Amino acid sequence: MRIYLISDNRDTLVGMRIAGIKGTLAESADEAEKLIDNLLKDKEIGIILITERLGREIKNKISHIKEKMVYPLIIEVPDRHGSIKDEDYITGYVKDSIGIKF
Repeated sequence: MRIYLISDNRDTLVGMRIAGIKGTLAESADEAEKLIDNLLKDKEIGIILITERLGREIKNKISHIKEKMVYPLIIEVPDRHGSIKDEDYITGYVKDSIGIKF
């Protein structure tokens, strides 16, 4: 299985390429959605990395894929500017996933 990056930040894309991870620069949320649709057709892709800012813009699409499919795993990663996740991200994720509020 391969890993593929969808990034809105050129520096993040270059850094991942240095680490051996292929990827594409997406200029917009629409472009990112089209890239994901194409990657879903490639059975060799096991993990899709997407920068957090793009992930927030297409949150509904990512959630739908995570609910309906086992593969590929979609992981949001911070760009070179750092994470934009809230401190309560994990608590919110658990609440959204299984309906339990801490």
